[in-house]
Amino acid sequence: MFAWGRPRMDAVALSMLVALPLTGILTVGEALAGFSEPSLVLIAALFVIGEGLVRTGVASRLGDWLASRTGGSSTRLMAMLMLAVATLGSVMSSTGVVAIFIPIVLRITMRLRIAPGQMMMPLSFAALISGMMTLVGTPPNLVVNNELFRGGYAGFGFFSFTPFGLPILLLGIGYMAVARRWLTDAEPEEAARHGRLTLAQLIRDYGLTGSSHRLRIGPDSPLAGRSLERLRLRGSHGLNVMAVERSERFATTFLNATGETVLRAGDTLIAQFDGPEERLEALAARLALQHSPLRNLDTVRKPHPIGLAEVIIPPDSPLCGRSVLEAEFRSTYGLTVVGLRRGLVPWGAGLLEERLQAGDTLLLVGPWKELRRSQRGKRSFLLLNQPEDLEELSPASDRAPQALLSLGVVIVLMVSGVLPHVLAVLIGCLMMVGFRCIDLDSAYRAIHWQTIVLIGGMLPFSLALQKTGGIALAADGLVRLTAEAGPYALLASLFAVTALTGMFISNTATAVLMAPVAMAVARETGFSPYPFAMIVALAASAAFMTPVSSPVNTLVLGPGRYRFSDFLRIGVPFTLLVMAVSLALVPLLLPL
Repeated sequence: MFAWGRPRMDAVALSMLVALPLTGILTVGEALAGFSEPSLVLIAALFVIGEGLVRTGVASRLGDWLASRTGGSSTRLMAMLMLAVATLGSVMSSTGVVAIFIPIVLRITMRLRIAPGQMMMPLSFAALISGMMTLVGTPPNLVVNNELFRGGYAGFGFFSFTPFGLPILLLGIGYMAVARRWLTDAEPEEAARHGRLTLAQLIRDYGLTGSSHRLRIGPDSPLAGRSLERLRLRGSHGLNVMAVERSERFATTFLNATGETVLRAGDTLIAQFDGPEERLEALAARLALQHSPLRNLDTVRKPHPIGLAEVIIPPDSPLCGRSVLEAEFRSTYGLTVVGLRRGLVPWGAGLLEERLQAGDTLLLVGPWKELRRSQRGKRSFLLLNQPEDLEELSPASDRAPQALLSLGVVIVLMVSGVLPHVLAVLIGCLMMVGFRCIDLDSAYRAIHWQTIVLIGGMLPFSLALQKTGGIALAADGLVRLTAEAGPYALLASLFAVTALTGMFISNTATAVLMAPVAMAVARETGFSPYPFAMIVALAASAAFMTPVSSPVNTLVLGPGRYRFSDFLRIGVPFTLLVMAVSLALVPLLLPL
């Protein structure tokens, strides 16, 4: 079910919670025990701290600082970008870090006339490597650490991962300095103007050329005096109204096309129509509309209140799995969807019924104030090429020092070991709330509940495998295959199995499944469990090979204009390099 993708991963975890007690393998208490694990509270609290860093502008200021230090060198930009993302991702959600940096990188690359594809993959690779930097860098580390506790061993320290992650990060910077040249660098010259994509480029990317029109309402039109909600022009006539141009006595104003907008004779509809010209002319004659073409949506872009923006759907968005019609963009967000692009392919007919997926990019039309509002709290979509009219939003930008102080206290408490890790992070959360870096409602919204349910629901699965002999069976098979080749072959096979499994399911679910196997292999062979636990943690973060193996890869697929094969060409060699470095360092620093 994980590999198939249906139902979604948290639903699979909940299914396990029901199935295991019904089969008699676990009691109800054992099935629910995963939700009492301290690591689960720790992960939830880290989401809150990460959101506090976003809301206070710490993350975006880091991006601005990065932009000012590039010196026009693309290699220096890439190296500083990877260092910054890996550092920030080591203490907050890597998916959140990538979401923050995508628009920053787009602005920098376009200002320096560099193809975004040259920087987006280094961005995602650095975010994945950030999980190898600290104990709290990624949920799989905490899952593996929890498995050590279950086995009666002391867990890893906060910086136990750093001696492995830092060399891999440096290796990644050197590798991407060479490998990024293999990525496509064909980028239209006009896309580099003014530090953002031009309208002409957006129109071409989304296949909207020739589909935008101006339709003036005549005095005898049946549309006059009726609201857009009652008319339902999109459903009945295929007209997607993006804005309404209204001539007043001394000026022309532009109105947002909401359901409550009442049309008047003399109004001009700025609309999208995908049908042939003959059908549009017939429709205009029937509704008493005067038709004229609209070039490049310039009329929509120029007025201050109404704007055009490109957004991306993140993996945890509530829009995933819903169609544009079901999402009710106009009533929910006050915005109109005029284009959809999946990877490099613009979506034509059937746009309204197509179910949205993580990584899809949408072209939206609406007022700047609605675009601003859409980026507050739990965001359903993220602005990519946001226009200059739309400033960066940091609701608590004046409390950045307090946010950094809270983060510093958490790190000191975790490194010193004065308090358990979960208490240290909860103290940080309380400090964030006390300093008003984040309010309680935003804190709850910041938690990625799908991840919490996935981990809590799947942790008892390892107990079920243990009770039924499944883990012993897997461990025996692995040992038999590599027994004569020695412990290095055992570690290599464990890394390979974990990395390959991570190509099809989330790295968190991979760690939940593989950590018990690693512990069983260590027990059966008489080796220390620490190198085996570490190799699983490192392999779970090595999700470089496909765009669907990690949410961070999915996020950069569209902005980087990548194909599936790009990740295979770049990711597979790098995964083999990471595997070689891990096999060299793990037994050296964590003796068998």
